[in-house]
Amino acid sequence: MGYYFARFILWIGGWKVSAKIPENTKKAVMIAAPHTSNWDLVWARAAFYILKIPVRFTVKKELLKGPLKWLLNGLGAIGIDRSHKNGKRQSMTEAMVQLFNEREELVVLVTPEGTRSYQPEWKTGFYRVAEGANVPIFCGYLDYKNKIAGVGPSFMAEGDMSETIEKIKDFYRPIQGKYPEKGVI
Repeated sequence: MGYYFARFILWIGGWKVSAKIPENTKKAVMIAAPHTSNWDLVWARAAFYILKIPVRFTVKKELLKGPLKWLLNGLGAIGIDRSHKNGKRQSMTEAMVQLFNEREELVVLVTPEGTRSYQPEWKTGFYRVAEGANVPIFCGYLDYKNKIAGVGPSFMAEGDMSETIEKIKDFYRPIQGKYPEKGVI
């Protein structure tokens, strides 16, 4: 999706973009919340093109074959290889930390809810990845009520994990997803 096509998509949908990410950011975990609809990918992808943030997301490496490979790569997919290494299977967290260690630049989009359905608790993998890779966590959001797509504050994964996640959730509480009843917050 090109810059001008992304602008057109957002204009048609009535969306605006807003960001607070430093231009020199080379590596980060980008939270995508609240994640309540398949439409989130369309609006977020377009917004990240406008904001010139080269966001990527992870999929099983097996999905990157045939015609699906072309589409997913174009959207920013990175294949995760969790095969057995040194006699054990890598966790998703270990595989993602390895991606950061192998690259000079990487911003990975992660949904802490893990699904578009209501989940009472966030998964903590995004925090553990940021901690293991020593990169900041940025709060990407889609506010359907106000039709604003953007990036809010950043946090470092240090200190008390529960306390930091609660601060991150505080940022998201006033933000409304497409289906608010499916949001965690």
